[in-house]
Formats: sequence, C-alpha cells, structure tokens
Amino acid sequence: MTWVIPVAIGAAQIQQQGVIGKTNQAIQNRNAQVAEQEAEAIEKQNEFTLSRFEQQFAQLQGQTKTAIYKSGAELSGSGLNVLRYNAEQAEIEKDILNYNFKVAQYQKIEQANFARMQGTIARQEGRAAAIGYYGKAAESFGKTDVGQSLLKGFK
Repeated sequence: MTWVIPVAIGAAQIQQQGVIGKTNQAIQNRNAQVAEQEAEAIEKQNEFTLSRFEQQFAQLQGQTKTAIYKSGAELSGSGLNVLRYNAEQAEIEKDILNYNFKVAQYQKIEQANFARMQGTIARQEGRAAAIGYYGKAAESFGKTDVGQSLLKGFK
C-alpha cells in the first residue's frame, strides 16, 4: 500500500496544475477584455477631443474674423489667407489627433491579443505540468510491488 500515497499526491498535483492553468488563462482573458475596453474608451475620447477641437477652432475663426473686421480690412486678400491658413492648420492638427488616437487604440488591441496568447500558453503549461505528474505518478507506481507485478503481466 506504499504506492497509494505517491499516486494520490500525483493525482492531486495533476488536478492542481489543471486548475492553475485554467486560472491563469482566465486572468489573461480578463486582461484582454480590459485592454479592449480601453481601446473603446480611446475611441470615445478621440470623438470627444475632436468635437471639442472643432468648437475651439470655430471660436478661433470667429475671433479672427472679428479682428479682421475691427482692423477695417475686408474679408479678402490677406484676411482671407489667414482664415484659410487657420483651416489648413486645423485639418493637420485633426489628422495628428486621429493618428495618435489610432496608434493608442492599436496598442491596446495588440495588448489584448498578447494577453490571450499568454493565457493560452499558461493553459498549455498547466497541461504539460499535469502530464509530467502523470509520468511521475506512473513511475512511482511502477517501482512498487503492485506496479511491478502489473508490469510483468504486460511483458
């Protein structure tokens, strides 16, 4: 009966490795969900930032028109060039904002993908460790009198 303890320990270790692998995978899947939610939040932040930028730009253009009119100039020539230049710069700034938000969003999506890969690896590591314990349990059992007599039956 000395084989019972190693086999029971091996069975417990096998089960424990399976639980550890599943738990680590669940943790990484949760990390992936968080990263995806952050990517969505980044998109919403981008929409808000662009909307606010549009408001500020409209206000700037209004102030510029007022300054042009106050100076006695007409909305042509250099005054119109100033407004056009402002509009061009605003488009460039919006492109930069969009680019930066897309990069941040992409990084979060990649972080989510990587977390899922780590979860899969953790699960596989748990399975591999469990298989190792199967081998150790079988080896321990094979060294016992009962195991030896069973092995003779297979030869």
